[in-house]
Amino acid sequence: MSSFTVTFLPYNIKVSLDADEPLIRAAMAAGVHVNASCGGQGVCGKCRVVIESGEVEGGISEKLSQADIAAGVRLACQTRILSDVVVRIPTESAVDASVLNKTFGERRTARIRQMNFNDLKEQGLFMPPVEKRYLALPEPTAQDNLPDVSRLISFLHANFGDHRLEVDLPVLRKIPDVLRADGFRVTATIARPVRPDGKNRIIDIQPGDTTDRSYAVAVDIGTTTVFGQLLDLNSGEVLAQQGDFNSQISYGEDVISRIVFSEKNGMAKLQSAVLKTTNQIIDRIVRKAAIDRDNITHITLAGNTTMTQLFCGINPRYIRRSPYVPASTLYPPIRAVDLGLALGEHVMALFYPQVSSYVGGDIVAGVMGSGMYRHEELTLFMDIGTNAEIVIGNKDWMACAACSAGPAFEGGGIKFGMRAEKGAIEDFSLDPLTLEPMNITVGNVGVRGICGSGLINIVAALFEAGVIDNLGKFNRDLPTDRVRETEGIWEYVLARAEVTQIGRDVVLTEIDIDNLIRAKGALYSGCMTLLDEVGLGIENLERIILAGGFGSYVDLEKAMMIGLLPEIELDRVTFVGNSSLLGARMSSLTNHIRREVTAVTRMMTNFELSETASFMDHYVAALFLPHTDTNLFPKVMARMAARRHPTP
Repeated sequence: MSSFTVTFLPYNIKVSLDADEPLIRAAMAAGVHVNASCGGQGVCGKCRVVIESGEVEGGISEKLSQADIAAGVRLACQTRILSDVVVRIPTESAVDASVLNKTFGERRTARIRQMNFNDLKEQGLFMPPVEKRYLALPEPTAQDNLPDVSRLISFLHANFGDHRLEVDLPVLRKIPDVLRADGFRVTATIARPVRPDGKNRIIDIQPGDTTDRSYAVAVDIGTTTVFGQLLDLNSGEVLAQQGDFNSQISYGEDVISRIVFSEKNGMAKLQSAVLKTTNQIIDRIVRKAAIDRDNITHITLAGNTTMTQLFCGINPRYIRRSPYVPASTLYPPIRAVDLGLALGEHVMALFYPQVSSYVGGDIVAGVMGSGMYRHEELTLFMDIGTNAEIVIGNKDWMACAACSAGPAFEGGGIKFGMRAEKGAIEDFSLDPLTLEPMNITVGNVGVRGICGSGLINIVAALFEAGVIDNLGKFNRDLPTDRVRETEGIWEYVLARAEVTQIGRDVVLTEIDIDNLIRAKGALYSGCMTLLDEVGLGIENLERIILAGGFGSYVDLEKAMMIGLLPEIELDRVTFVGNSSLLGARMSSLTNHIRREVTAVTRMMTNFELSETASFMDHYVAALFLPHTDTNLFPKVMARMAARRHPTP
């Protein structure tokens, strides 16, 4: 995909923009405020910019006069660029530009880092847990009448150095006919053991040479969503991917409600629901990639402890009862068909191990996929969602904990909260002079609500501009009608009814802000508690790895502004996306991870925060913006001072 450079005047800020993205997203990335309340559907007509040079398309609206159009005025939310462009932001009032420049700064999101196939090859780690081998066996004669299985094993031993081979019964049943289907030219599928001294197993045999068709499936079993990828085991390429909502949602939004449902004779329904979703995803990725599913050799799955037990049909009731004991933390390879997965009978399902009832295989997969367990740097790994998990450590040790952040990060508990679907405000800016909003929505369509990343960015911008105080309460003496009281509750109007999809004003209330403060307080206090327990402080952190659905959209400075993240240098923060899926993919491509994962889980010391004395003290201290101890956020405080008292 081609990208071009956008230069914004009068600030002389330059950013890159993909050709298919609207110009307003470049403005947000540059930290340049453009009034835009409709979310990008072009109906409010406020996001006017002037195209000084370069080629663009679109952006012409009935909101613009012919004189405007002739002068190069366009609506930023509807304009796409065809070349490098220079764009001028019209000055709305006669304010000294030096003051305006103090209010803008380039948006800083986490660097995105993914380990890929080439990384594995360069490090000598590429070794899938299952391998196909083409064999041209000598045909039996009167003088050479070895049994078929002995002939197969002897050839593998002599030509590939395989020792201690085992043959599964379903393969044994196939061997006589398959060997003779193509003149004893066959492809054997070999499952490597986890331990180097273990036995290789022949799990399938096919006539002819099918070594160029070897695939695996990686699955993240999330509480809300299930994601799957189809992998080519020869190239390491992701051939197709698909996500869908976990069908278990209809029986409860979170793991606790599902455990309760399972106790009411609902176990079979929950297992059937997640299997249905997973099989649908497998069907879709197989169709997308146009492959024969008989050539899928294994499936790797990662999920939290409750999701894993429900997937396997294991009673999860004791996970939510003190002393919070899971059924198991380690799972042997399981035949996929025995679980109800629509895969060949030779396919093995490989589950990531767990650490505790609330630090599950999804977090272990994230630790493995991100590679933090192989590095010296003291790292904070955070997977942020309804149930936020935290890991602190390096290659020598790790401490971990789960904290119930509540649903705010996924839009729950917020008056107009929603998941990151079309119409959700995902990014936001505030004009510090007029207090007018700039809303960016998922899909660049009309506003429907607010998702997690949008909520963080909105609250941070309101706090930084002085619209709310450090308790999350609105300043009631501001010169704007966007801050108002409705039925005794103060709120800020993000989008007025006429520009929304729902025909109502979309607002953020003080109750919403309080819910976010509680959620971010739980997460931050979890970090502080873990650091306390190992005798370290924030100043010792060398890097942060963010995982989860919204990490790539949150402005890091805004996340630190509200005290969601510890304050460290922004270039030390990395985003790895769906780390559970990343870990599942990595273990499908390299057996090294499977060999190392057990040792890694054993070095992950789990802390139950509810039973850790210092947690509540840290939690109460974190229920402010950004924190009661402002010494923990010196750069935030300096930025606040500079923005509220700019130097001409």
